[in-house]
Parts: sequence; structure tokens; C-alpha cells
Amino acid sequence: MEFDSHMEIALEEARAAAMRGEVPVGAVVVSANGAVLSRAGNRTRELKDPTAHAEILAIRAACAALGAERLTGARLYVTLEPCAMCAAAIAAARIDRLYYGASDPKSGGTAHGARVFSHPQCHHAPEVYDGIAGAEAEALLTDFFRKRR
Repeated sequence: MEFDSHMEIALEEARAAAMRGEVPVGAVVVSANGAVLSRAGNRTRELKDPTAHAEILAIRAACAALGAERLTGARLYVTLEPCAMCAAAIAAARIDRLYYGASDPKSGGTAHGARVFSHPQCHHAPEVYDGIAGAEAEALLTDFFRKRR
């Protein structure tokens, strides 16, 4: 089976988020057969909603598109390691695989911090693949915050 990354779509969403003044994080949910179900970028400032992370918005849209609360068989591509809130949503949605770009030692919830998927109370843990287009995702974030300091 050939690996077909959809990280470029997530990076497009991250760039669009940066243009809106949002932290440049993008996400895309892909079905088991490779169809893009949803895509989103951060909108916490725009929506004045601390839960409007790219992953949450993409998961909500994918669930709405399928008319289901679970995304079994789906893959999530996100430009930054998900925080604990987003990791919990990924587990609740039963996403099969998580691909992320840049690591987040400060606020990450998968490889750092809470490590939600390895917690005994986590009901579902996806396969996790890190570093996918990590340098580009990290550069977007670094550039964004450098301009604001």
C-alpha cells in the first residue's frame, strides 16, 4: 500500500489561519478510502471560542458530513502535535490514524504533556505518526510568533 499524505492540505489551512491572525495550525480528516471529509484551520480568535482548534473544527465537520459521531477508519492530518483537548476529541471520534507535523513540547498532548493516548482511561488510541512535513509546519509557527514579538 502506498502512503498518500494529505499534509499539504493541512499546511494550506495553517497558512490561511495565519492570514486571519490565528495561530497557524491546520487539519484535514480523510476517510478510509482517501476522500477528504473536512479541512479546517484555527479559528479561536475569530469565533471567540477556546475550543475552535483546527482539529476540533475538522472533526466536527467530518462527523456532520457523515452524520455520525465516530470517524472509524478515518485519518487526521494536523500541522502541530494535538493538545490534550484535541487528543481527547481524536480518541472520542475513534480516528484510526493521526499524522502530525511539528512537535509541541509546551502544549502537546500526545508525545508530550498529558500523553492522552497512553492514559489508562483513554478508550481509543490511534496509530500516531509524527514529523510529517514537520520542518515546514514548525517554520510557519516560528515565523508567525517571531512577527508578533
